Amino acid sequence: MPRLYDLELSGNCHKVRLLCALLGVPVEIAPVDFMAGEHKRSPLIDKNPFGEIPIFEDGEVTLRDSQAILIYVARKWGDESWLPTDPASMAKVAEWLFAAENEIARGPNDARLHDKFGYALDLKLAREKAHCILSLMEMRLAKTQWLALDRPTIADIACMPYVAISHEGGVPLTPYPAVRAWVERVKALPRFIPMPGQE
Repeated sequence: MPRLYDLELSGNCHKVRLLCALLGVPVEIAPVDFMAGEHKRSPLIDKNPFGEIPIFEDGEVTLRDSQAILIYVARKWGDESWLPTDPASMAKVAEWLFAAENEIARGPNDARLHDKFGYALDLKLAREKAHCILSLMEMRLAKTQWLALDRPTIADIACMPYVAISHEGGVPLTPYPAVRAWVERVKALPRFIPMPGQE
């Protein structure tokens, strides 16, 4: 059984838990004492020298970075619907994986890190970036049900967690009705599991 080194309050960890749940993949959850810095010490720092979680182990395969883990899980246990192999569709999914890693991470996620966990960062800039990416998502989702293709893909799974809890960083979704509707569509997927703050 695969093992996920996990923090319940992490949106990046939630992405992996969520995709595994949607695909019916049993996974062993290994909670990490993040506040005590367990991820910065052996044995976890040996598994991921970046000193971050999630870390995903499947037999001889050890992976870091939630987007990379989503790709692995989708290709191993999913089908073409979650991560297609034709070049154009795969690239459309990848565009949003990169947005999750960049604009969403530096926007809604950073604002939440400041407000909820006391990280010292530029809150004004984080909230500006959050509203920028949410405005772009609103334009996209006003025209389509899902971010990348005409169905849910790992693009939606990658982007949804920190967007759904953006209010925890002082970024309400009230001005973004299409984004709010999309969050609810993700929540309505069979076998969806929430993270704290998404209820």
